[in-house]
Amino acid sequence: MKKSRFNEEQIIAILREQEAGAKTADVCRKHGISTAAFYQWKAKYGGLEVSEARRLKALTDENAKLKKLLAEAMLDNAMLKDLNTKKW
Repeated sequence: MKKSRFNEEQIIAILREQEAGAKTADVCRKHGISTAAFYQWKAKYGGLEVSEARRLKALTDENAKLKKLLAEAMLDNAMLKDLNTKKW
């Protein structure tokens, strides 16, 4: 996945700018983003404060790490079961 050029603080500032009354097309043109990206950000970060967005990112990263650990543990478990069922 491609890394965004904007961090959470910048994204929230862009969303606030549009909420303040600026037209969406003008805000997108000013910051060089597509309207699709803007609406994706609005769905994800709409109504969040900067601290909440940071916490969301930290929780997302932790969740990905835990999912990876679980997948590795399940793979090890399946491998051990496979070895246990084979007759020597």
